[in-house]
Amino acid sequence: MLPFKSLLNYAWLGALLLFPIVLWLMPAGFFDSEDGIILCPSRALFGLECLGCGMTRAIMHLHHFEVEEALYYNVLSPAVYLGLIILWVVWVRAAWRTVKARRATDRMAPQA
Repeated sequence: MLPFKSLLNYAWLGALLLFPIVLWLMPAGFFDSEDGIILCPSRALFGLECLGCGMTRAIMHLHHFEVEEALYYNVLSPAVYLGLIILWVVWVRAAWRTVKARRATDRMAPQA
């Protein structure tokens, strides 16, 4: 049986790998509804959109290769999306290295 830390490492790596797939399976307009709660303090308090307003919708449209729609929601979304991709790759590589190192450690540990 795997130790708890190993299970957590595998779960984290699995979640990282499944996350983009889950987003692709969701429709591009999943977050487009304007009927929800306003979470942006700038918009809620002053009625002004900040630089991050519309970013979730824009990123979702970029993830579905709908660039024109994404730019409509937020012009800065391509730069943020690129940063998110880089961050995701760094996290996946780190998680993979951790799983690999943990597997080697678990093999070397004496079985009780």
